Amino acid sequence: MTVAASLVGATALIFLAKGDALGQLLSIVFALLYAVISFKCRYYGEMITYLGMTLPSAAVAMINWIRNPYAECEVKVAEMTGRKWLLLITSSVLVTAVMGVVLWYFDTANLLFSTISVTTSYFASMLTIFRSPYYAVAYAFNDIVLIILWTLMTWGNLDYLPMVICFVVFLVNDLYGFANWQGMKKKQGSW
Repeated sequence: MTVAASLVGATALIFLAKGDALGQLLSIVFALLYAVISFKCRYYGEMITYLGMTLPSAAVAMINWIRNPYAECEVKVAEMTGRKWLLLITSSVLVTAVMGVVLWYFDTANLLFSTISVTTSYFASMLTIFRSPYYAVAYAFNDIVLIILWTLMTWGNLDYLPMVICFVVFLVNDLYGFANWQGMKKKQGSW
């Protein structure tokens, strides 16, 4: 299952980097697979984040991207206003506080990194919905946190090594995604 999730996730990132809404559909599939894997490892923060935030935000983003096309299979890049940044920062503090308590209550493995992952995932998900190139930067930070989380799990069980490799690949893809979205923004004359 870890290999399947990794392949679906990496494929999703390729489409997301191109601004193609199909990437959001694949993100939904990845979220389901990843939630099962996370549950088995007691990474409840990852499970809750992907089922309760990443999956629904991918669905909302997919609809938003389809409604805001630039060209065939490419979303129109949007600007992040001061108001959007304020909303994002304020809501991420609230989400982090609430989820930190929930994760502590459920005795989540590697609580600190799991809580940080919630924050970076939330930031990335919201920036994806907002159609901002910075979604990829937020996901890159999240990838680093997840590389740490899954490395900690792999020390006890090499079966989870594909998840470490998965998030290394995700990191490379997200860095490419940011660069590509910058090019899309310039081409579209978005701002």
